[in-house]
Amino acid sequence: MNLKISSFFIVSLIAAFLLASCTYFEKDEARKVIVRVNDSYLYEEDINALINENTSTEDSSLIVSNYITRWATQQLLIDRAQLNLPESQQKEFRDLIENYKNELYTSAYKDAVVGRQLDSSLTKNEKKVYFEENKGNFKLTEDLLKLRYVSLEENNTNIEEIKTYLKRFNEEDKEELEKLSLQFKNYSLNDSVWVKIKTVYDKIPALSSNNRDNLLNKSNFFQVEDSLGVYLIYVNDVLEHGQDAPFEYAEPTIEKILLNKRKRNLIKELEKDITKDAIKNEQFEIYN
Repeated sequence: MNLKISSFFIVSLIAAFLLASCTYFEKDEARKVIVRVNDSYLYEEDINALINENTSTEDSSLIVSNYITRWATQQLLIDRAQLNLPESQQKEFRDLIENYKNELYTSAYKDAVVGRQLDSSLTKNEKKVYFEENKGNFKLTEDLLKLRYVSLEENNTNIEEIKTYLKRFNEEDKEELEKLSLQFKNYSLNDSVWVKIKTVYDKIPALSSNNRDNLLNKSNFFQVEDSLGVYLIYVNDVLEHGQDAPFEYAEPTIEKILLNKRKRNLIKELEKDITKDAIKNEQFEIYN
C-alpha cells in the first residue's frame, strides 16, 4: 500500500537514521561508552558536549538524563521500525536519506565554489538596462508617495511662514526650514525618495483613512491635527497600486535577480567543467 508520508516525519526519520548510522559501527574501545541500545552506543564525549563549566551540577544532571532518555528512545524506535516496517517503505526511506545526503553535499560544494567566484558588484547601468527590458514585470502592489512634512506644536508662532516655505520649497525656503527645525517635533524634507503609504501613516499618526484622497493627490498641500500637535504635509508625487514601479523602488529586487542569474550561470559552468574533466581523466564513462 502506498502511504502518504508527512514532510515532518520524513525529516525526523532522516535525522534519526543519520544519527543512528554514526553509531552502528563496531564499538571503539578507546572511547568510553555511557549508554548502549542494541548495537548503538552513546559515548562520554557526546555527553560532555551538552554541558559547559557554567552549568550547575543539578542542571547538568537533568540535561544529561533527558538527553539519554531521548536518545535511547529514538534508537529503540529505529530498531523497531527496521523490524516492522515493510521493506518497500524502508527502501523509500533509504532513497530519501541518500537523496538528502547528496543534495547536502552538492549544494554545499556548489555554494562554496560559486561563493569564491561570484562577482557581486553591479553597476547602476546594468540594473537600469534590466529594468527597462522588463519594466512590465515590476508592478506596484501598494501606493507610493514622495512627500515632505513638518510636525509642530499647535501654538507655534511661525506656522504661517512654515506653510509658505513648505509649499514653495525653493533653495531659500529649504534653508529657512532648516533654521527653524529646532522648533519641529518631527520632520522630513527629503521628497525625492519613494515611500510606502503605510510608512507615511506610521510616521504621521494623525492621518487616517479619511486622508487617503489628500495623500494620493499629486502636488497637494494639506494639514492634519491631533492631540499632539499639527502636521503640515506636501505631497510631491504619487504612484498608485498597479502602476509600473519606479526604478529606485525595484532596484533591490533587480539586484537579487541579476546576482541569482550570475550564480545560476556559474553553477552551470561548474557542472559542465567538472563533467568535462571527469571524461578527460577517464573518471566518467557511459557504456553502450
